[in-house]
Amino acid sequence: MTSRLGPAATAAPARRYWAALLLCLAPALAPALAAVAASAAGELQAALAATPDAGRGAALYGTCAACHGAQGAGVTDGTIPAIAGQPQRVIVKQLADFRRSQRLDIRMEHFADRRHLEGAQDIADVAAHVAALPRYARAGIGNGAALKEGTRAWFVACADCHGATGKADAEALVPRVAGQHAAYLERQLLDTAAGRRPNMSKEHRRPLQRLSAAELAGVADYLSRLN
Repeated sequence: MTSRLGPAATAAPARRYWAALLLCLAPALAPALAAVAASAAGELQAALAATPDAGRGAALYGTCAACHGAQGAGVTDGTIPAIAGQPQRVIVKQLADFRRSQRLDIRMEHFADRRHLEGAQDIADVAAHVAALPRYARAGIGNGAALKEGTRAWFVACADCHGATGKADAEALVPRVAGQHAAYLERQLLDTAAGRRPNMSKEHRRPLQRLSAAELAGVADYLSRLN
């Protein structure tokens, strides 16, 4: 006799099977997952504590230069951010976040992996080289349509933590956002508001979620025009 059950009905037993299997495996997998998380956190702390060698980092940076450019200027259309002159500790944190899936970008997850940067010392070294690069001054700016609204939104929602001019705070691992390409900043703001940046806390997301898409574009435009 031919079954008249649809695909959803016939798939239900399979879904229940896999759900039950995952429940059974969870206790066994939990220690391994915890160990992976601890190892990733340990690597970040080790990289922050390492004595960096910028000269060695210059050689490691060859892979990074393929996208970010030899001077770390990125691309003005925002597809690749400018990274030159970011504090070494900030670069360390971002690289570590890509390695532990706290930031999501298929290109960076690939080039920040252990085939390219073997361990904590490599992270520290390449970050030191990036920090020593002269900061790129010509960011890709926005179209100005929401600049006024974005400037106001920045001072209301963001300036208490980032400061009026978006400078970095190396000790707090806060990146410099002033002078970054507007299109890149806008994408990061939208991703953070939508929860697509795992390394951004709820406290960071909430103020952005109160802003409209136009205001977020204006914030990015305002920051891109700062030196």
